[in-house]
Amino acid sequence: MIMKKGKLSEAVLDRAVFKIIRHRRKEVVLRPGIGLDCAGLVFEPDEAIVMSTDPITGAAKDIGTLAVHITANDLASNGADPVGIMVTALLPERLSESKFKVIMKDIEAVCAKLDMEVIGGHTEVTDVVNSPVISITGVGKIKKDKMLSPKNMKPGYDIVMTKYAGLEGSAIISASKEEELKERYPSYIIDNAKSFIEEISVVEDSRIAMSNGAVFMHDVTEGGIFGALWEVAGAAKMGLKVDLKKIPIRQETVEICEYFDINPYMLISSGSMLIVTEDGSHMVEALMSAGINAAVVGKLVEGKDRIIVNGEETRYLESPSCDELYKVK
Repeated sequence: MIMKKGKLSEAVLDRAVFKIIRHRRKEVVLRPGIGLDCAGLVFEPDEAIVMSTDPITGAAKDIGTLAVHITANDLASNGADPVGIMVTALLPERLSESKFKVIMKDIEAVCAKLDMEVIGGHTEVTDVVNSPVISITGVGKIKKDKMLSPKNMKPGYDIVMTKYAGLEGSAIISASKEEELKERYPSYIIDNAKSFIEEISVVEDSRIAMSNGAVFMHDVTEGGIFGALWEVAGAAKMGLKVDLKKIPIRQETVEICEYFDINPYMLISSGSMLIVTEDGSHMVEALMSAGINAAVVGKLVEGKDRIIVNGEETRYLESPSCDELYKVK
């Protein structure tokens, strides 16, 4: 059934939203419902609230899954425990109610996996968009004395990277360009890349890092690993030196990026976290023990130079530009 333009009706909201989302966080004391436009949350006196917001516009598939993970990752990169999300869904007139329900079910499934809750939002059918736009505002909590600050970073501290470069971009491209890619590569390569969508949460990465000496964290999103490294150096107000050969990357990502002639180190990479810590070896050991791939890829250094070393070659990192994902036609 195609939905009518404007705010969703009470009947559609009930079927496609309220019957899907579940209550699971004790902090949520006022839940969404008809005529209820706000959420109520209660935290302890020694806790701080952390908030983040992100729209998802670059993915045709798995948009609900990506939307929740990206916002939860932002909260986790600040060391916060993700509690809930508010969902703004702008939907094209041609979208059916059944397809919107799939998006909401994906959102709820990720919330259940991460022990989060949908605490409110807004849904509207509009001719302003020609594909769904999902914007998520996330709320998390953290003990006040555990809040991370760029001021805690020092020259000589290690930069640890979790998982692999280009995870999210590989998943998006392999899903949207599946048939084209399968004309060149075996099906298992594309299927493996599509499965990277299951690895894009860094919530567990954050929890382990917070218990093992993280002084700063930054989740890798648009601009890829190079963009994230640039931003870490900017936050630290110092330079860095990174060994390109130590940056983990999956072969599936290499193949996809080679086919579309794009740089995997500048490809959107949710699922990977950069962690600054005094003892990178200890951090890597803790992450690997939990089944999360990790490597020390470089160090913070005095000055402002942001250097990438690749064997005998040394070059300077450039300011982030448009993500490589948008070059894929």
